[in-house]
Formats: sequence, structure tokens, C-alpha cells
Amino acid sequence: MKIKRRGSAVWKGGLKDGRGSISTESGALQAYPYGFASRFEGQRGTNPEELIGAAHAGCFTMALSLILGEAKLVADQMDTAAEVTLEQVEGGFAITAIHLTLKAKIPGTTQATFEDLANKAKSGCPVSKLFKTNITLDAQLVT
Repeated sequence: MKIKRRGSAVWKGGLKDGRGSISTESGALQAYPYGFASRFEGQRGTNPEELIGAAHAGCFTMALSLILGEAKLVADQMDTAAEVTLEQVEGGFAITAIHLTLKAKIPGTTQATFEDLANKAKSGCPVSKLFKTNITLDAQLVT
């Protein structure tokens, strides 16, 4: 099976004074603004790193749901955040790390089993496989 999804971007102007917009095929984002200020100066608008973080958090959590099911476990709830680090390195900017933070309520498991399954999801999710960076995980089972 091969699935293809599309995202697109439009940009007008120079790097600092230009403006862009990002859209997704599904319409979840439709000409949503982004630019230098939203990426580097904390201004309103999106940026590629937060979109990567949302995609990674979503993919990882779905992968963990699959792995839990294979272990005959079902989560009542899983909350995942992905912190994407963009920093200047030799030759420009690079995403140097992604840190996943997961809090989950999963009846019938232990912290040790939960961490093992979560780490399998971290290394096995398709978005994790895309990155050549350090991906870390804090997985906390809550009751």
C-alpha cells in the first residue's frame, strides 16, 4: 500500500520582510500564515518546526496505540507533546533534537511495560524514521 498526502507553501518577498502561507490537502490548514517573525521571533503564525512537532506527536501516539493493542492494552487517554529544537550549526540551521513527552492512562499495565512499549513506538513510527536527529522520550503512566 502506498499513500500520498500533500502540503504546500506560498512565499512572497525576501526572507525577513516576506510573507508565506501553508496549506494542507485536507484543508486543516488553508493559507495559514508563516514567516520569519513567526519562525524566529515568536510572532503570531505557524512555522515548520511546530508543524513537524504536531506531525511527530500524532504519528508516535498512533503507533503506540497499535503497539498497545498488540499487547492487549487500550489507553483511556494519551497526551503527547513534541518539542522540536532548531539551532544554528555550522553551515546554517538544523533540527538538532526532538523531545517527546507522553502522559498516558492505560489500565492493566506497569510503568516498565509502558516505557518499553512507548520506546518501541518512538523508534518505529514513520515520522521518527524520517529524522536523523536525537529523539528522546519521557513517558509517564498516570492513574
